Amino acid sequence: MKSLDPQIKQKIDSWLNGNYDDETKAVIREKLDNEEYQELTDAFYKDLEFGTGGLRGIMGVGSNRVNKYTFGMATQGFSNFLKKRYPDEQIKVVIAHDCRNNSEELAQVVADVFSANGIYVYLFEGLRPTPELSFAIRELDCHGGVMLTASHNPKEYNGYKAYDEHGCQLVAPQDKEVMEEVQQIEDINDVSFEGVSKNIETIGKEIDEKYLDALMDVSLSRDAISRQNDLSIVFSPIHGTSGVMVPPALTRYGFKNVTLVEEQMTYDGDFPTVEYPNPEEKEALTMALNKAKEIDAELVMATDPDADRVGVAIKDHHDEWVLLNGNQTGALIINYVLNAWKEADKLDGDEYIVKTIVTSYLIDAIAEHYGVECYNTLTGFKYIGELMTELEDEKQFIAGGEESYGYLIGDHVRDKDAIVSSVIIAEMAAYYKDQGTSLFDALLDIYLQHGYYREKLVSVYKRGREGAEEIQKMLRNYRENPPKQLAGSDVVVIKDYKTRVSKNIKTGKTEDIDLPVSNVLQFVTEDETMVTVRPSGTEPKIKFYCSVNTELANRTGFDKKTSDLEDKMDTIIKELTEEN
Repeated sequence: MKSLDPQIKQKIDSWLNGNYDDETKAVIREKLDNEEYQELTDAFYKDLEFGTGGLRGIMGVGSNRVNKYTFGMATQGFSNFLKKRYPDEQIKVVIAHDCRNNSEELAQVVADVFSANGIYVYLFEGLRPTPELSFAIRELDCHGGVMLTASHNPKEYNGYKAYDEHGCQLVAPQDKEVMEEVQQIEDINDVSFEGVSKNIETIGKEIDEKYLDALMDVSLSRDAISRQNDLSIVFSPIHGTSGVMVPPALTRYGFKNVTLVEEQMTYDGDFPTVEYPNPEEKEALTMALNKAKEIDAELVMATDPDADRVGVAIKDHHDEWVLLNGNQTGALIINYVLNAWKEADKLDGDEYIVKTIVTSYLIDAIAEHYGVECYNTLTGFKYIGELMTELEDEKQFIAGGEESYGYLIGDHVRDKDAIVSSVIIAEMAAYYKDQGTSLFDALLDIYLQHGYYREKLVSVYKRGREGAEEIQKMLRNYRENPPKQLAGSDVVVIKDYKTRVSKNIKTGKTEDIDLPVSNVLQFVTEDETMVTVRPSGTEPKIKFYCSVNTELANRTGFDKKTSDLEDKMDTIIKELTEEN
């Protein structure tokens, strides 16, 4: 790239001539002098937009970057939205942040802008988990909230999750309405950056205690824990916020043999001990696994920076440590919780669970077995939270989750919660140990009863503006030329969530999809293989979710069936990606 697009140059000039600080302008001029046109294009070609996880991006200078100005404009837009929505009320919001670089400073910017708009702000005294932010909104009867985090993204990222009065991330049409308010701010001078201290109240330990009390109400097997309180657990927050909450939560539940990965207990936005702070990645759990092997532990758990996702490792039937994927952990949680409710004679037909359309349909089978309704939502936990709010006066929410390691047990929040997930996973391990079995045996029992479902997620990164255009081209190709077969099995159903139509290829019959519009495609084959294709809402990549299943007749066949299913998924992903 030898020059800048005129529109991008105009955007850059508006920053150089606008009311931005000298440091910001100096960075832009240096990049211009060094002809870093590609980087400037990526930084200014668009404004940050709300996706499935809110506002998220790389930290730096530019309209498409995370900085005090983009967060200031987002907060001004959110403030304008709230003032229109609640014109005759004293509006209140909660702000929390995680361990990421610049989060504390950006949280203060957000608090200042809210307070300057006459909005009363509860600002956490230090870093706190995302689920506690959701809890605090509900506990303090607020109109909204903001969590500053980029979840499990690399260290270069930060983000801004906006929440409604229910403690749920904004969904349509509110998310779009907020962005429309932001887009109407044509000048940085329209943002009120001067904070009003009397409108900002610091909160902390009193909310911590109420949140921990709420977690105790979710416990299902306290007797088993009391008998197995020496269960050996290794836990790591991977330098993130769960270090504040998971250790005391495990202690309250009664676990007395918890080993912390001390090297990862430091709160550090550079995440110095891992490549990515993502519990979905094996590398992120390496230190915890090494500690577990050293002390012969029974359970390993690690969470992402804002503590809404948890990764789990257990010993398998070969006495080897294995990492559970998000679908396996979710299936274990749902099966355990529904079984406990059934044993307590608490299921009366009004209960339900929720998952996303890309999460294992093994969970649907489990729910059907217990006679509990299972709802499927679009990807993004905000849709689960939205459904919880819609049904809260009609039905009883038990649990929910998504394949990307996010789960919720109980209805104390409206977001995924790695704190409650960690204590319930530990409780599960104690429950099965008390019965003389294990979490892995419990998983095999689920497969034997309902079928062996196995899933794989493959992400293809396409960075920058050109990458975004390439992703859209790939999706167009899949719509115009959908695969006829996957691993030798005919595609019989194509679900297009953009047109909200499901079509049976064999019969020509169509059905409406009762979900919001989303740029997602699903292909279902004759042998019940399912592949979902969707662009990420928060990262520059296109995702392929592959799900296959087979019968498992006995435990001895597990290894061979695993190998066969893995080979089948590899074939399917290769077929899909090589054609585009």
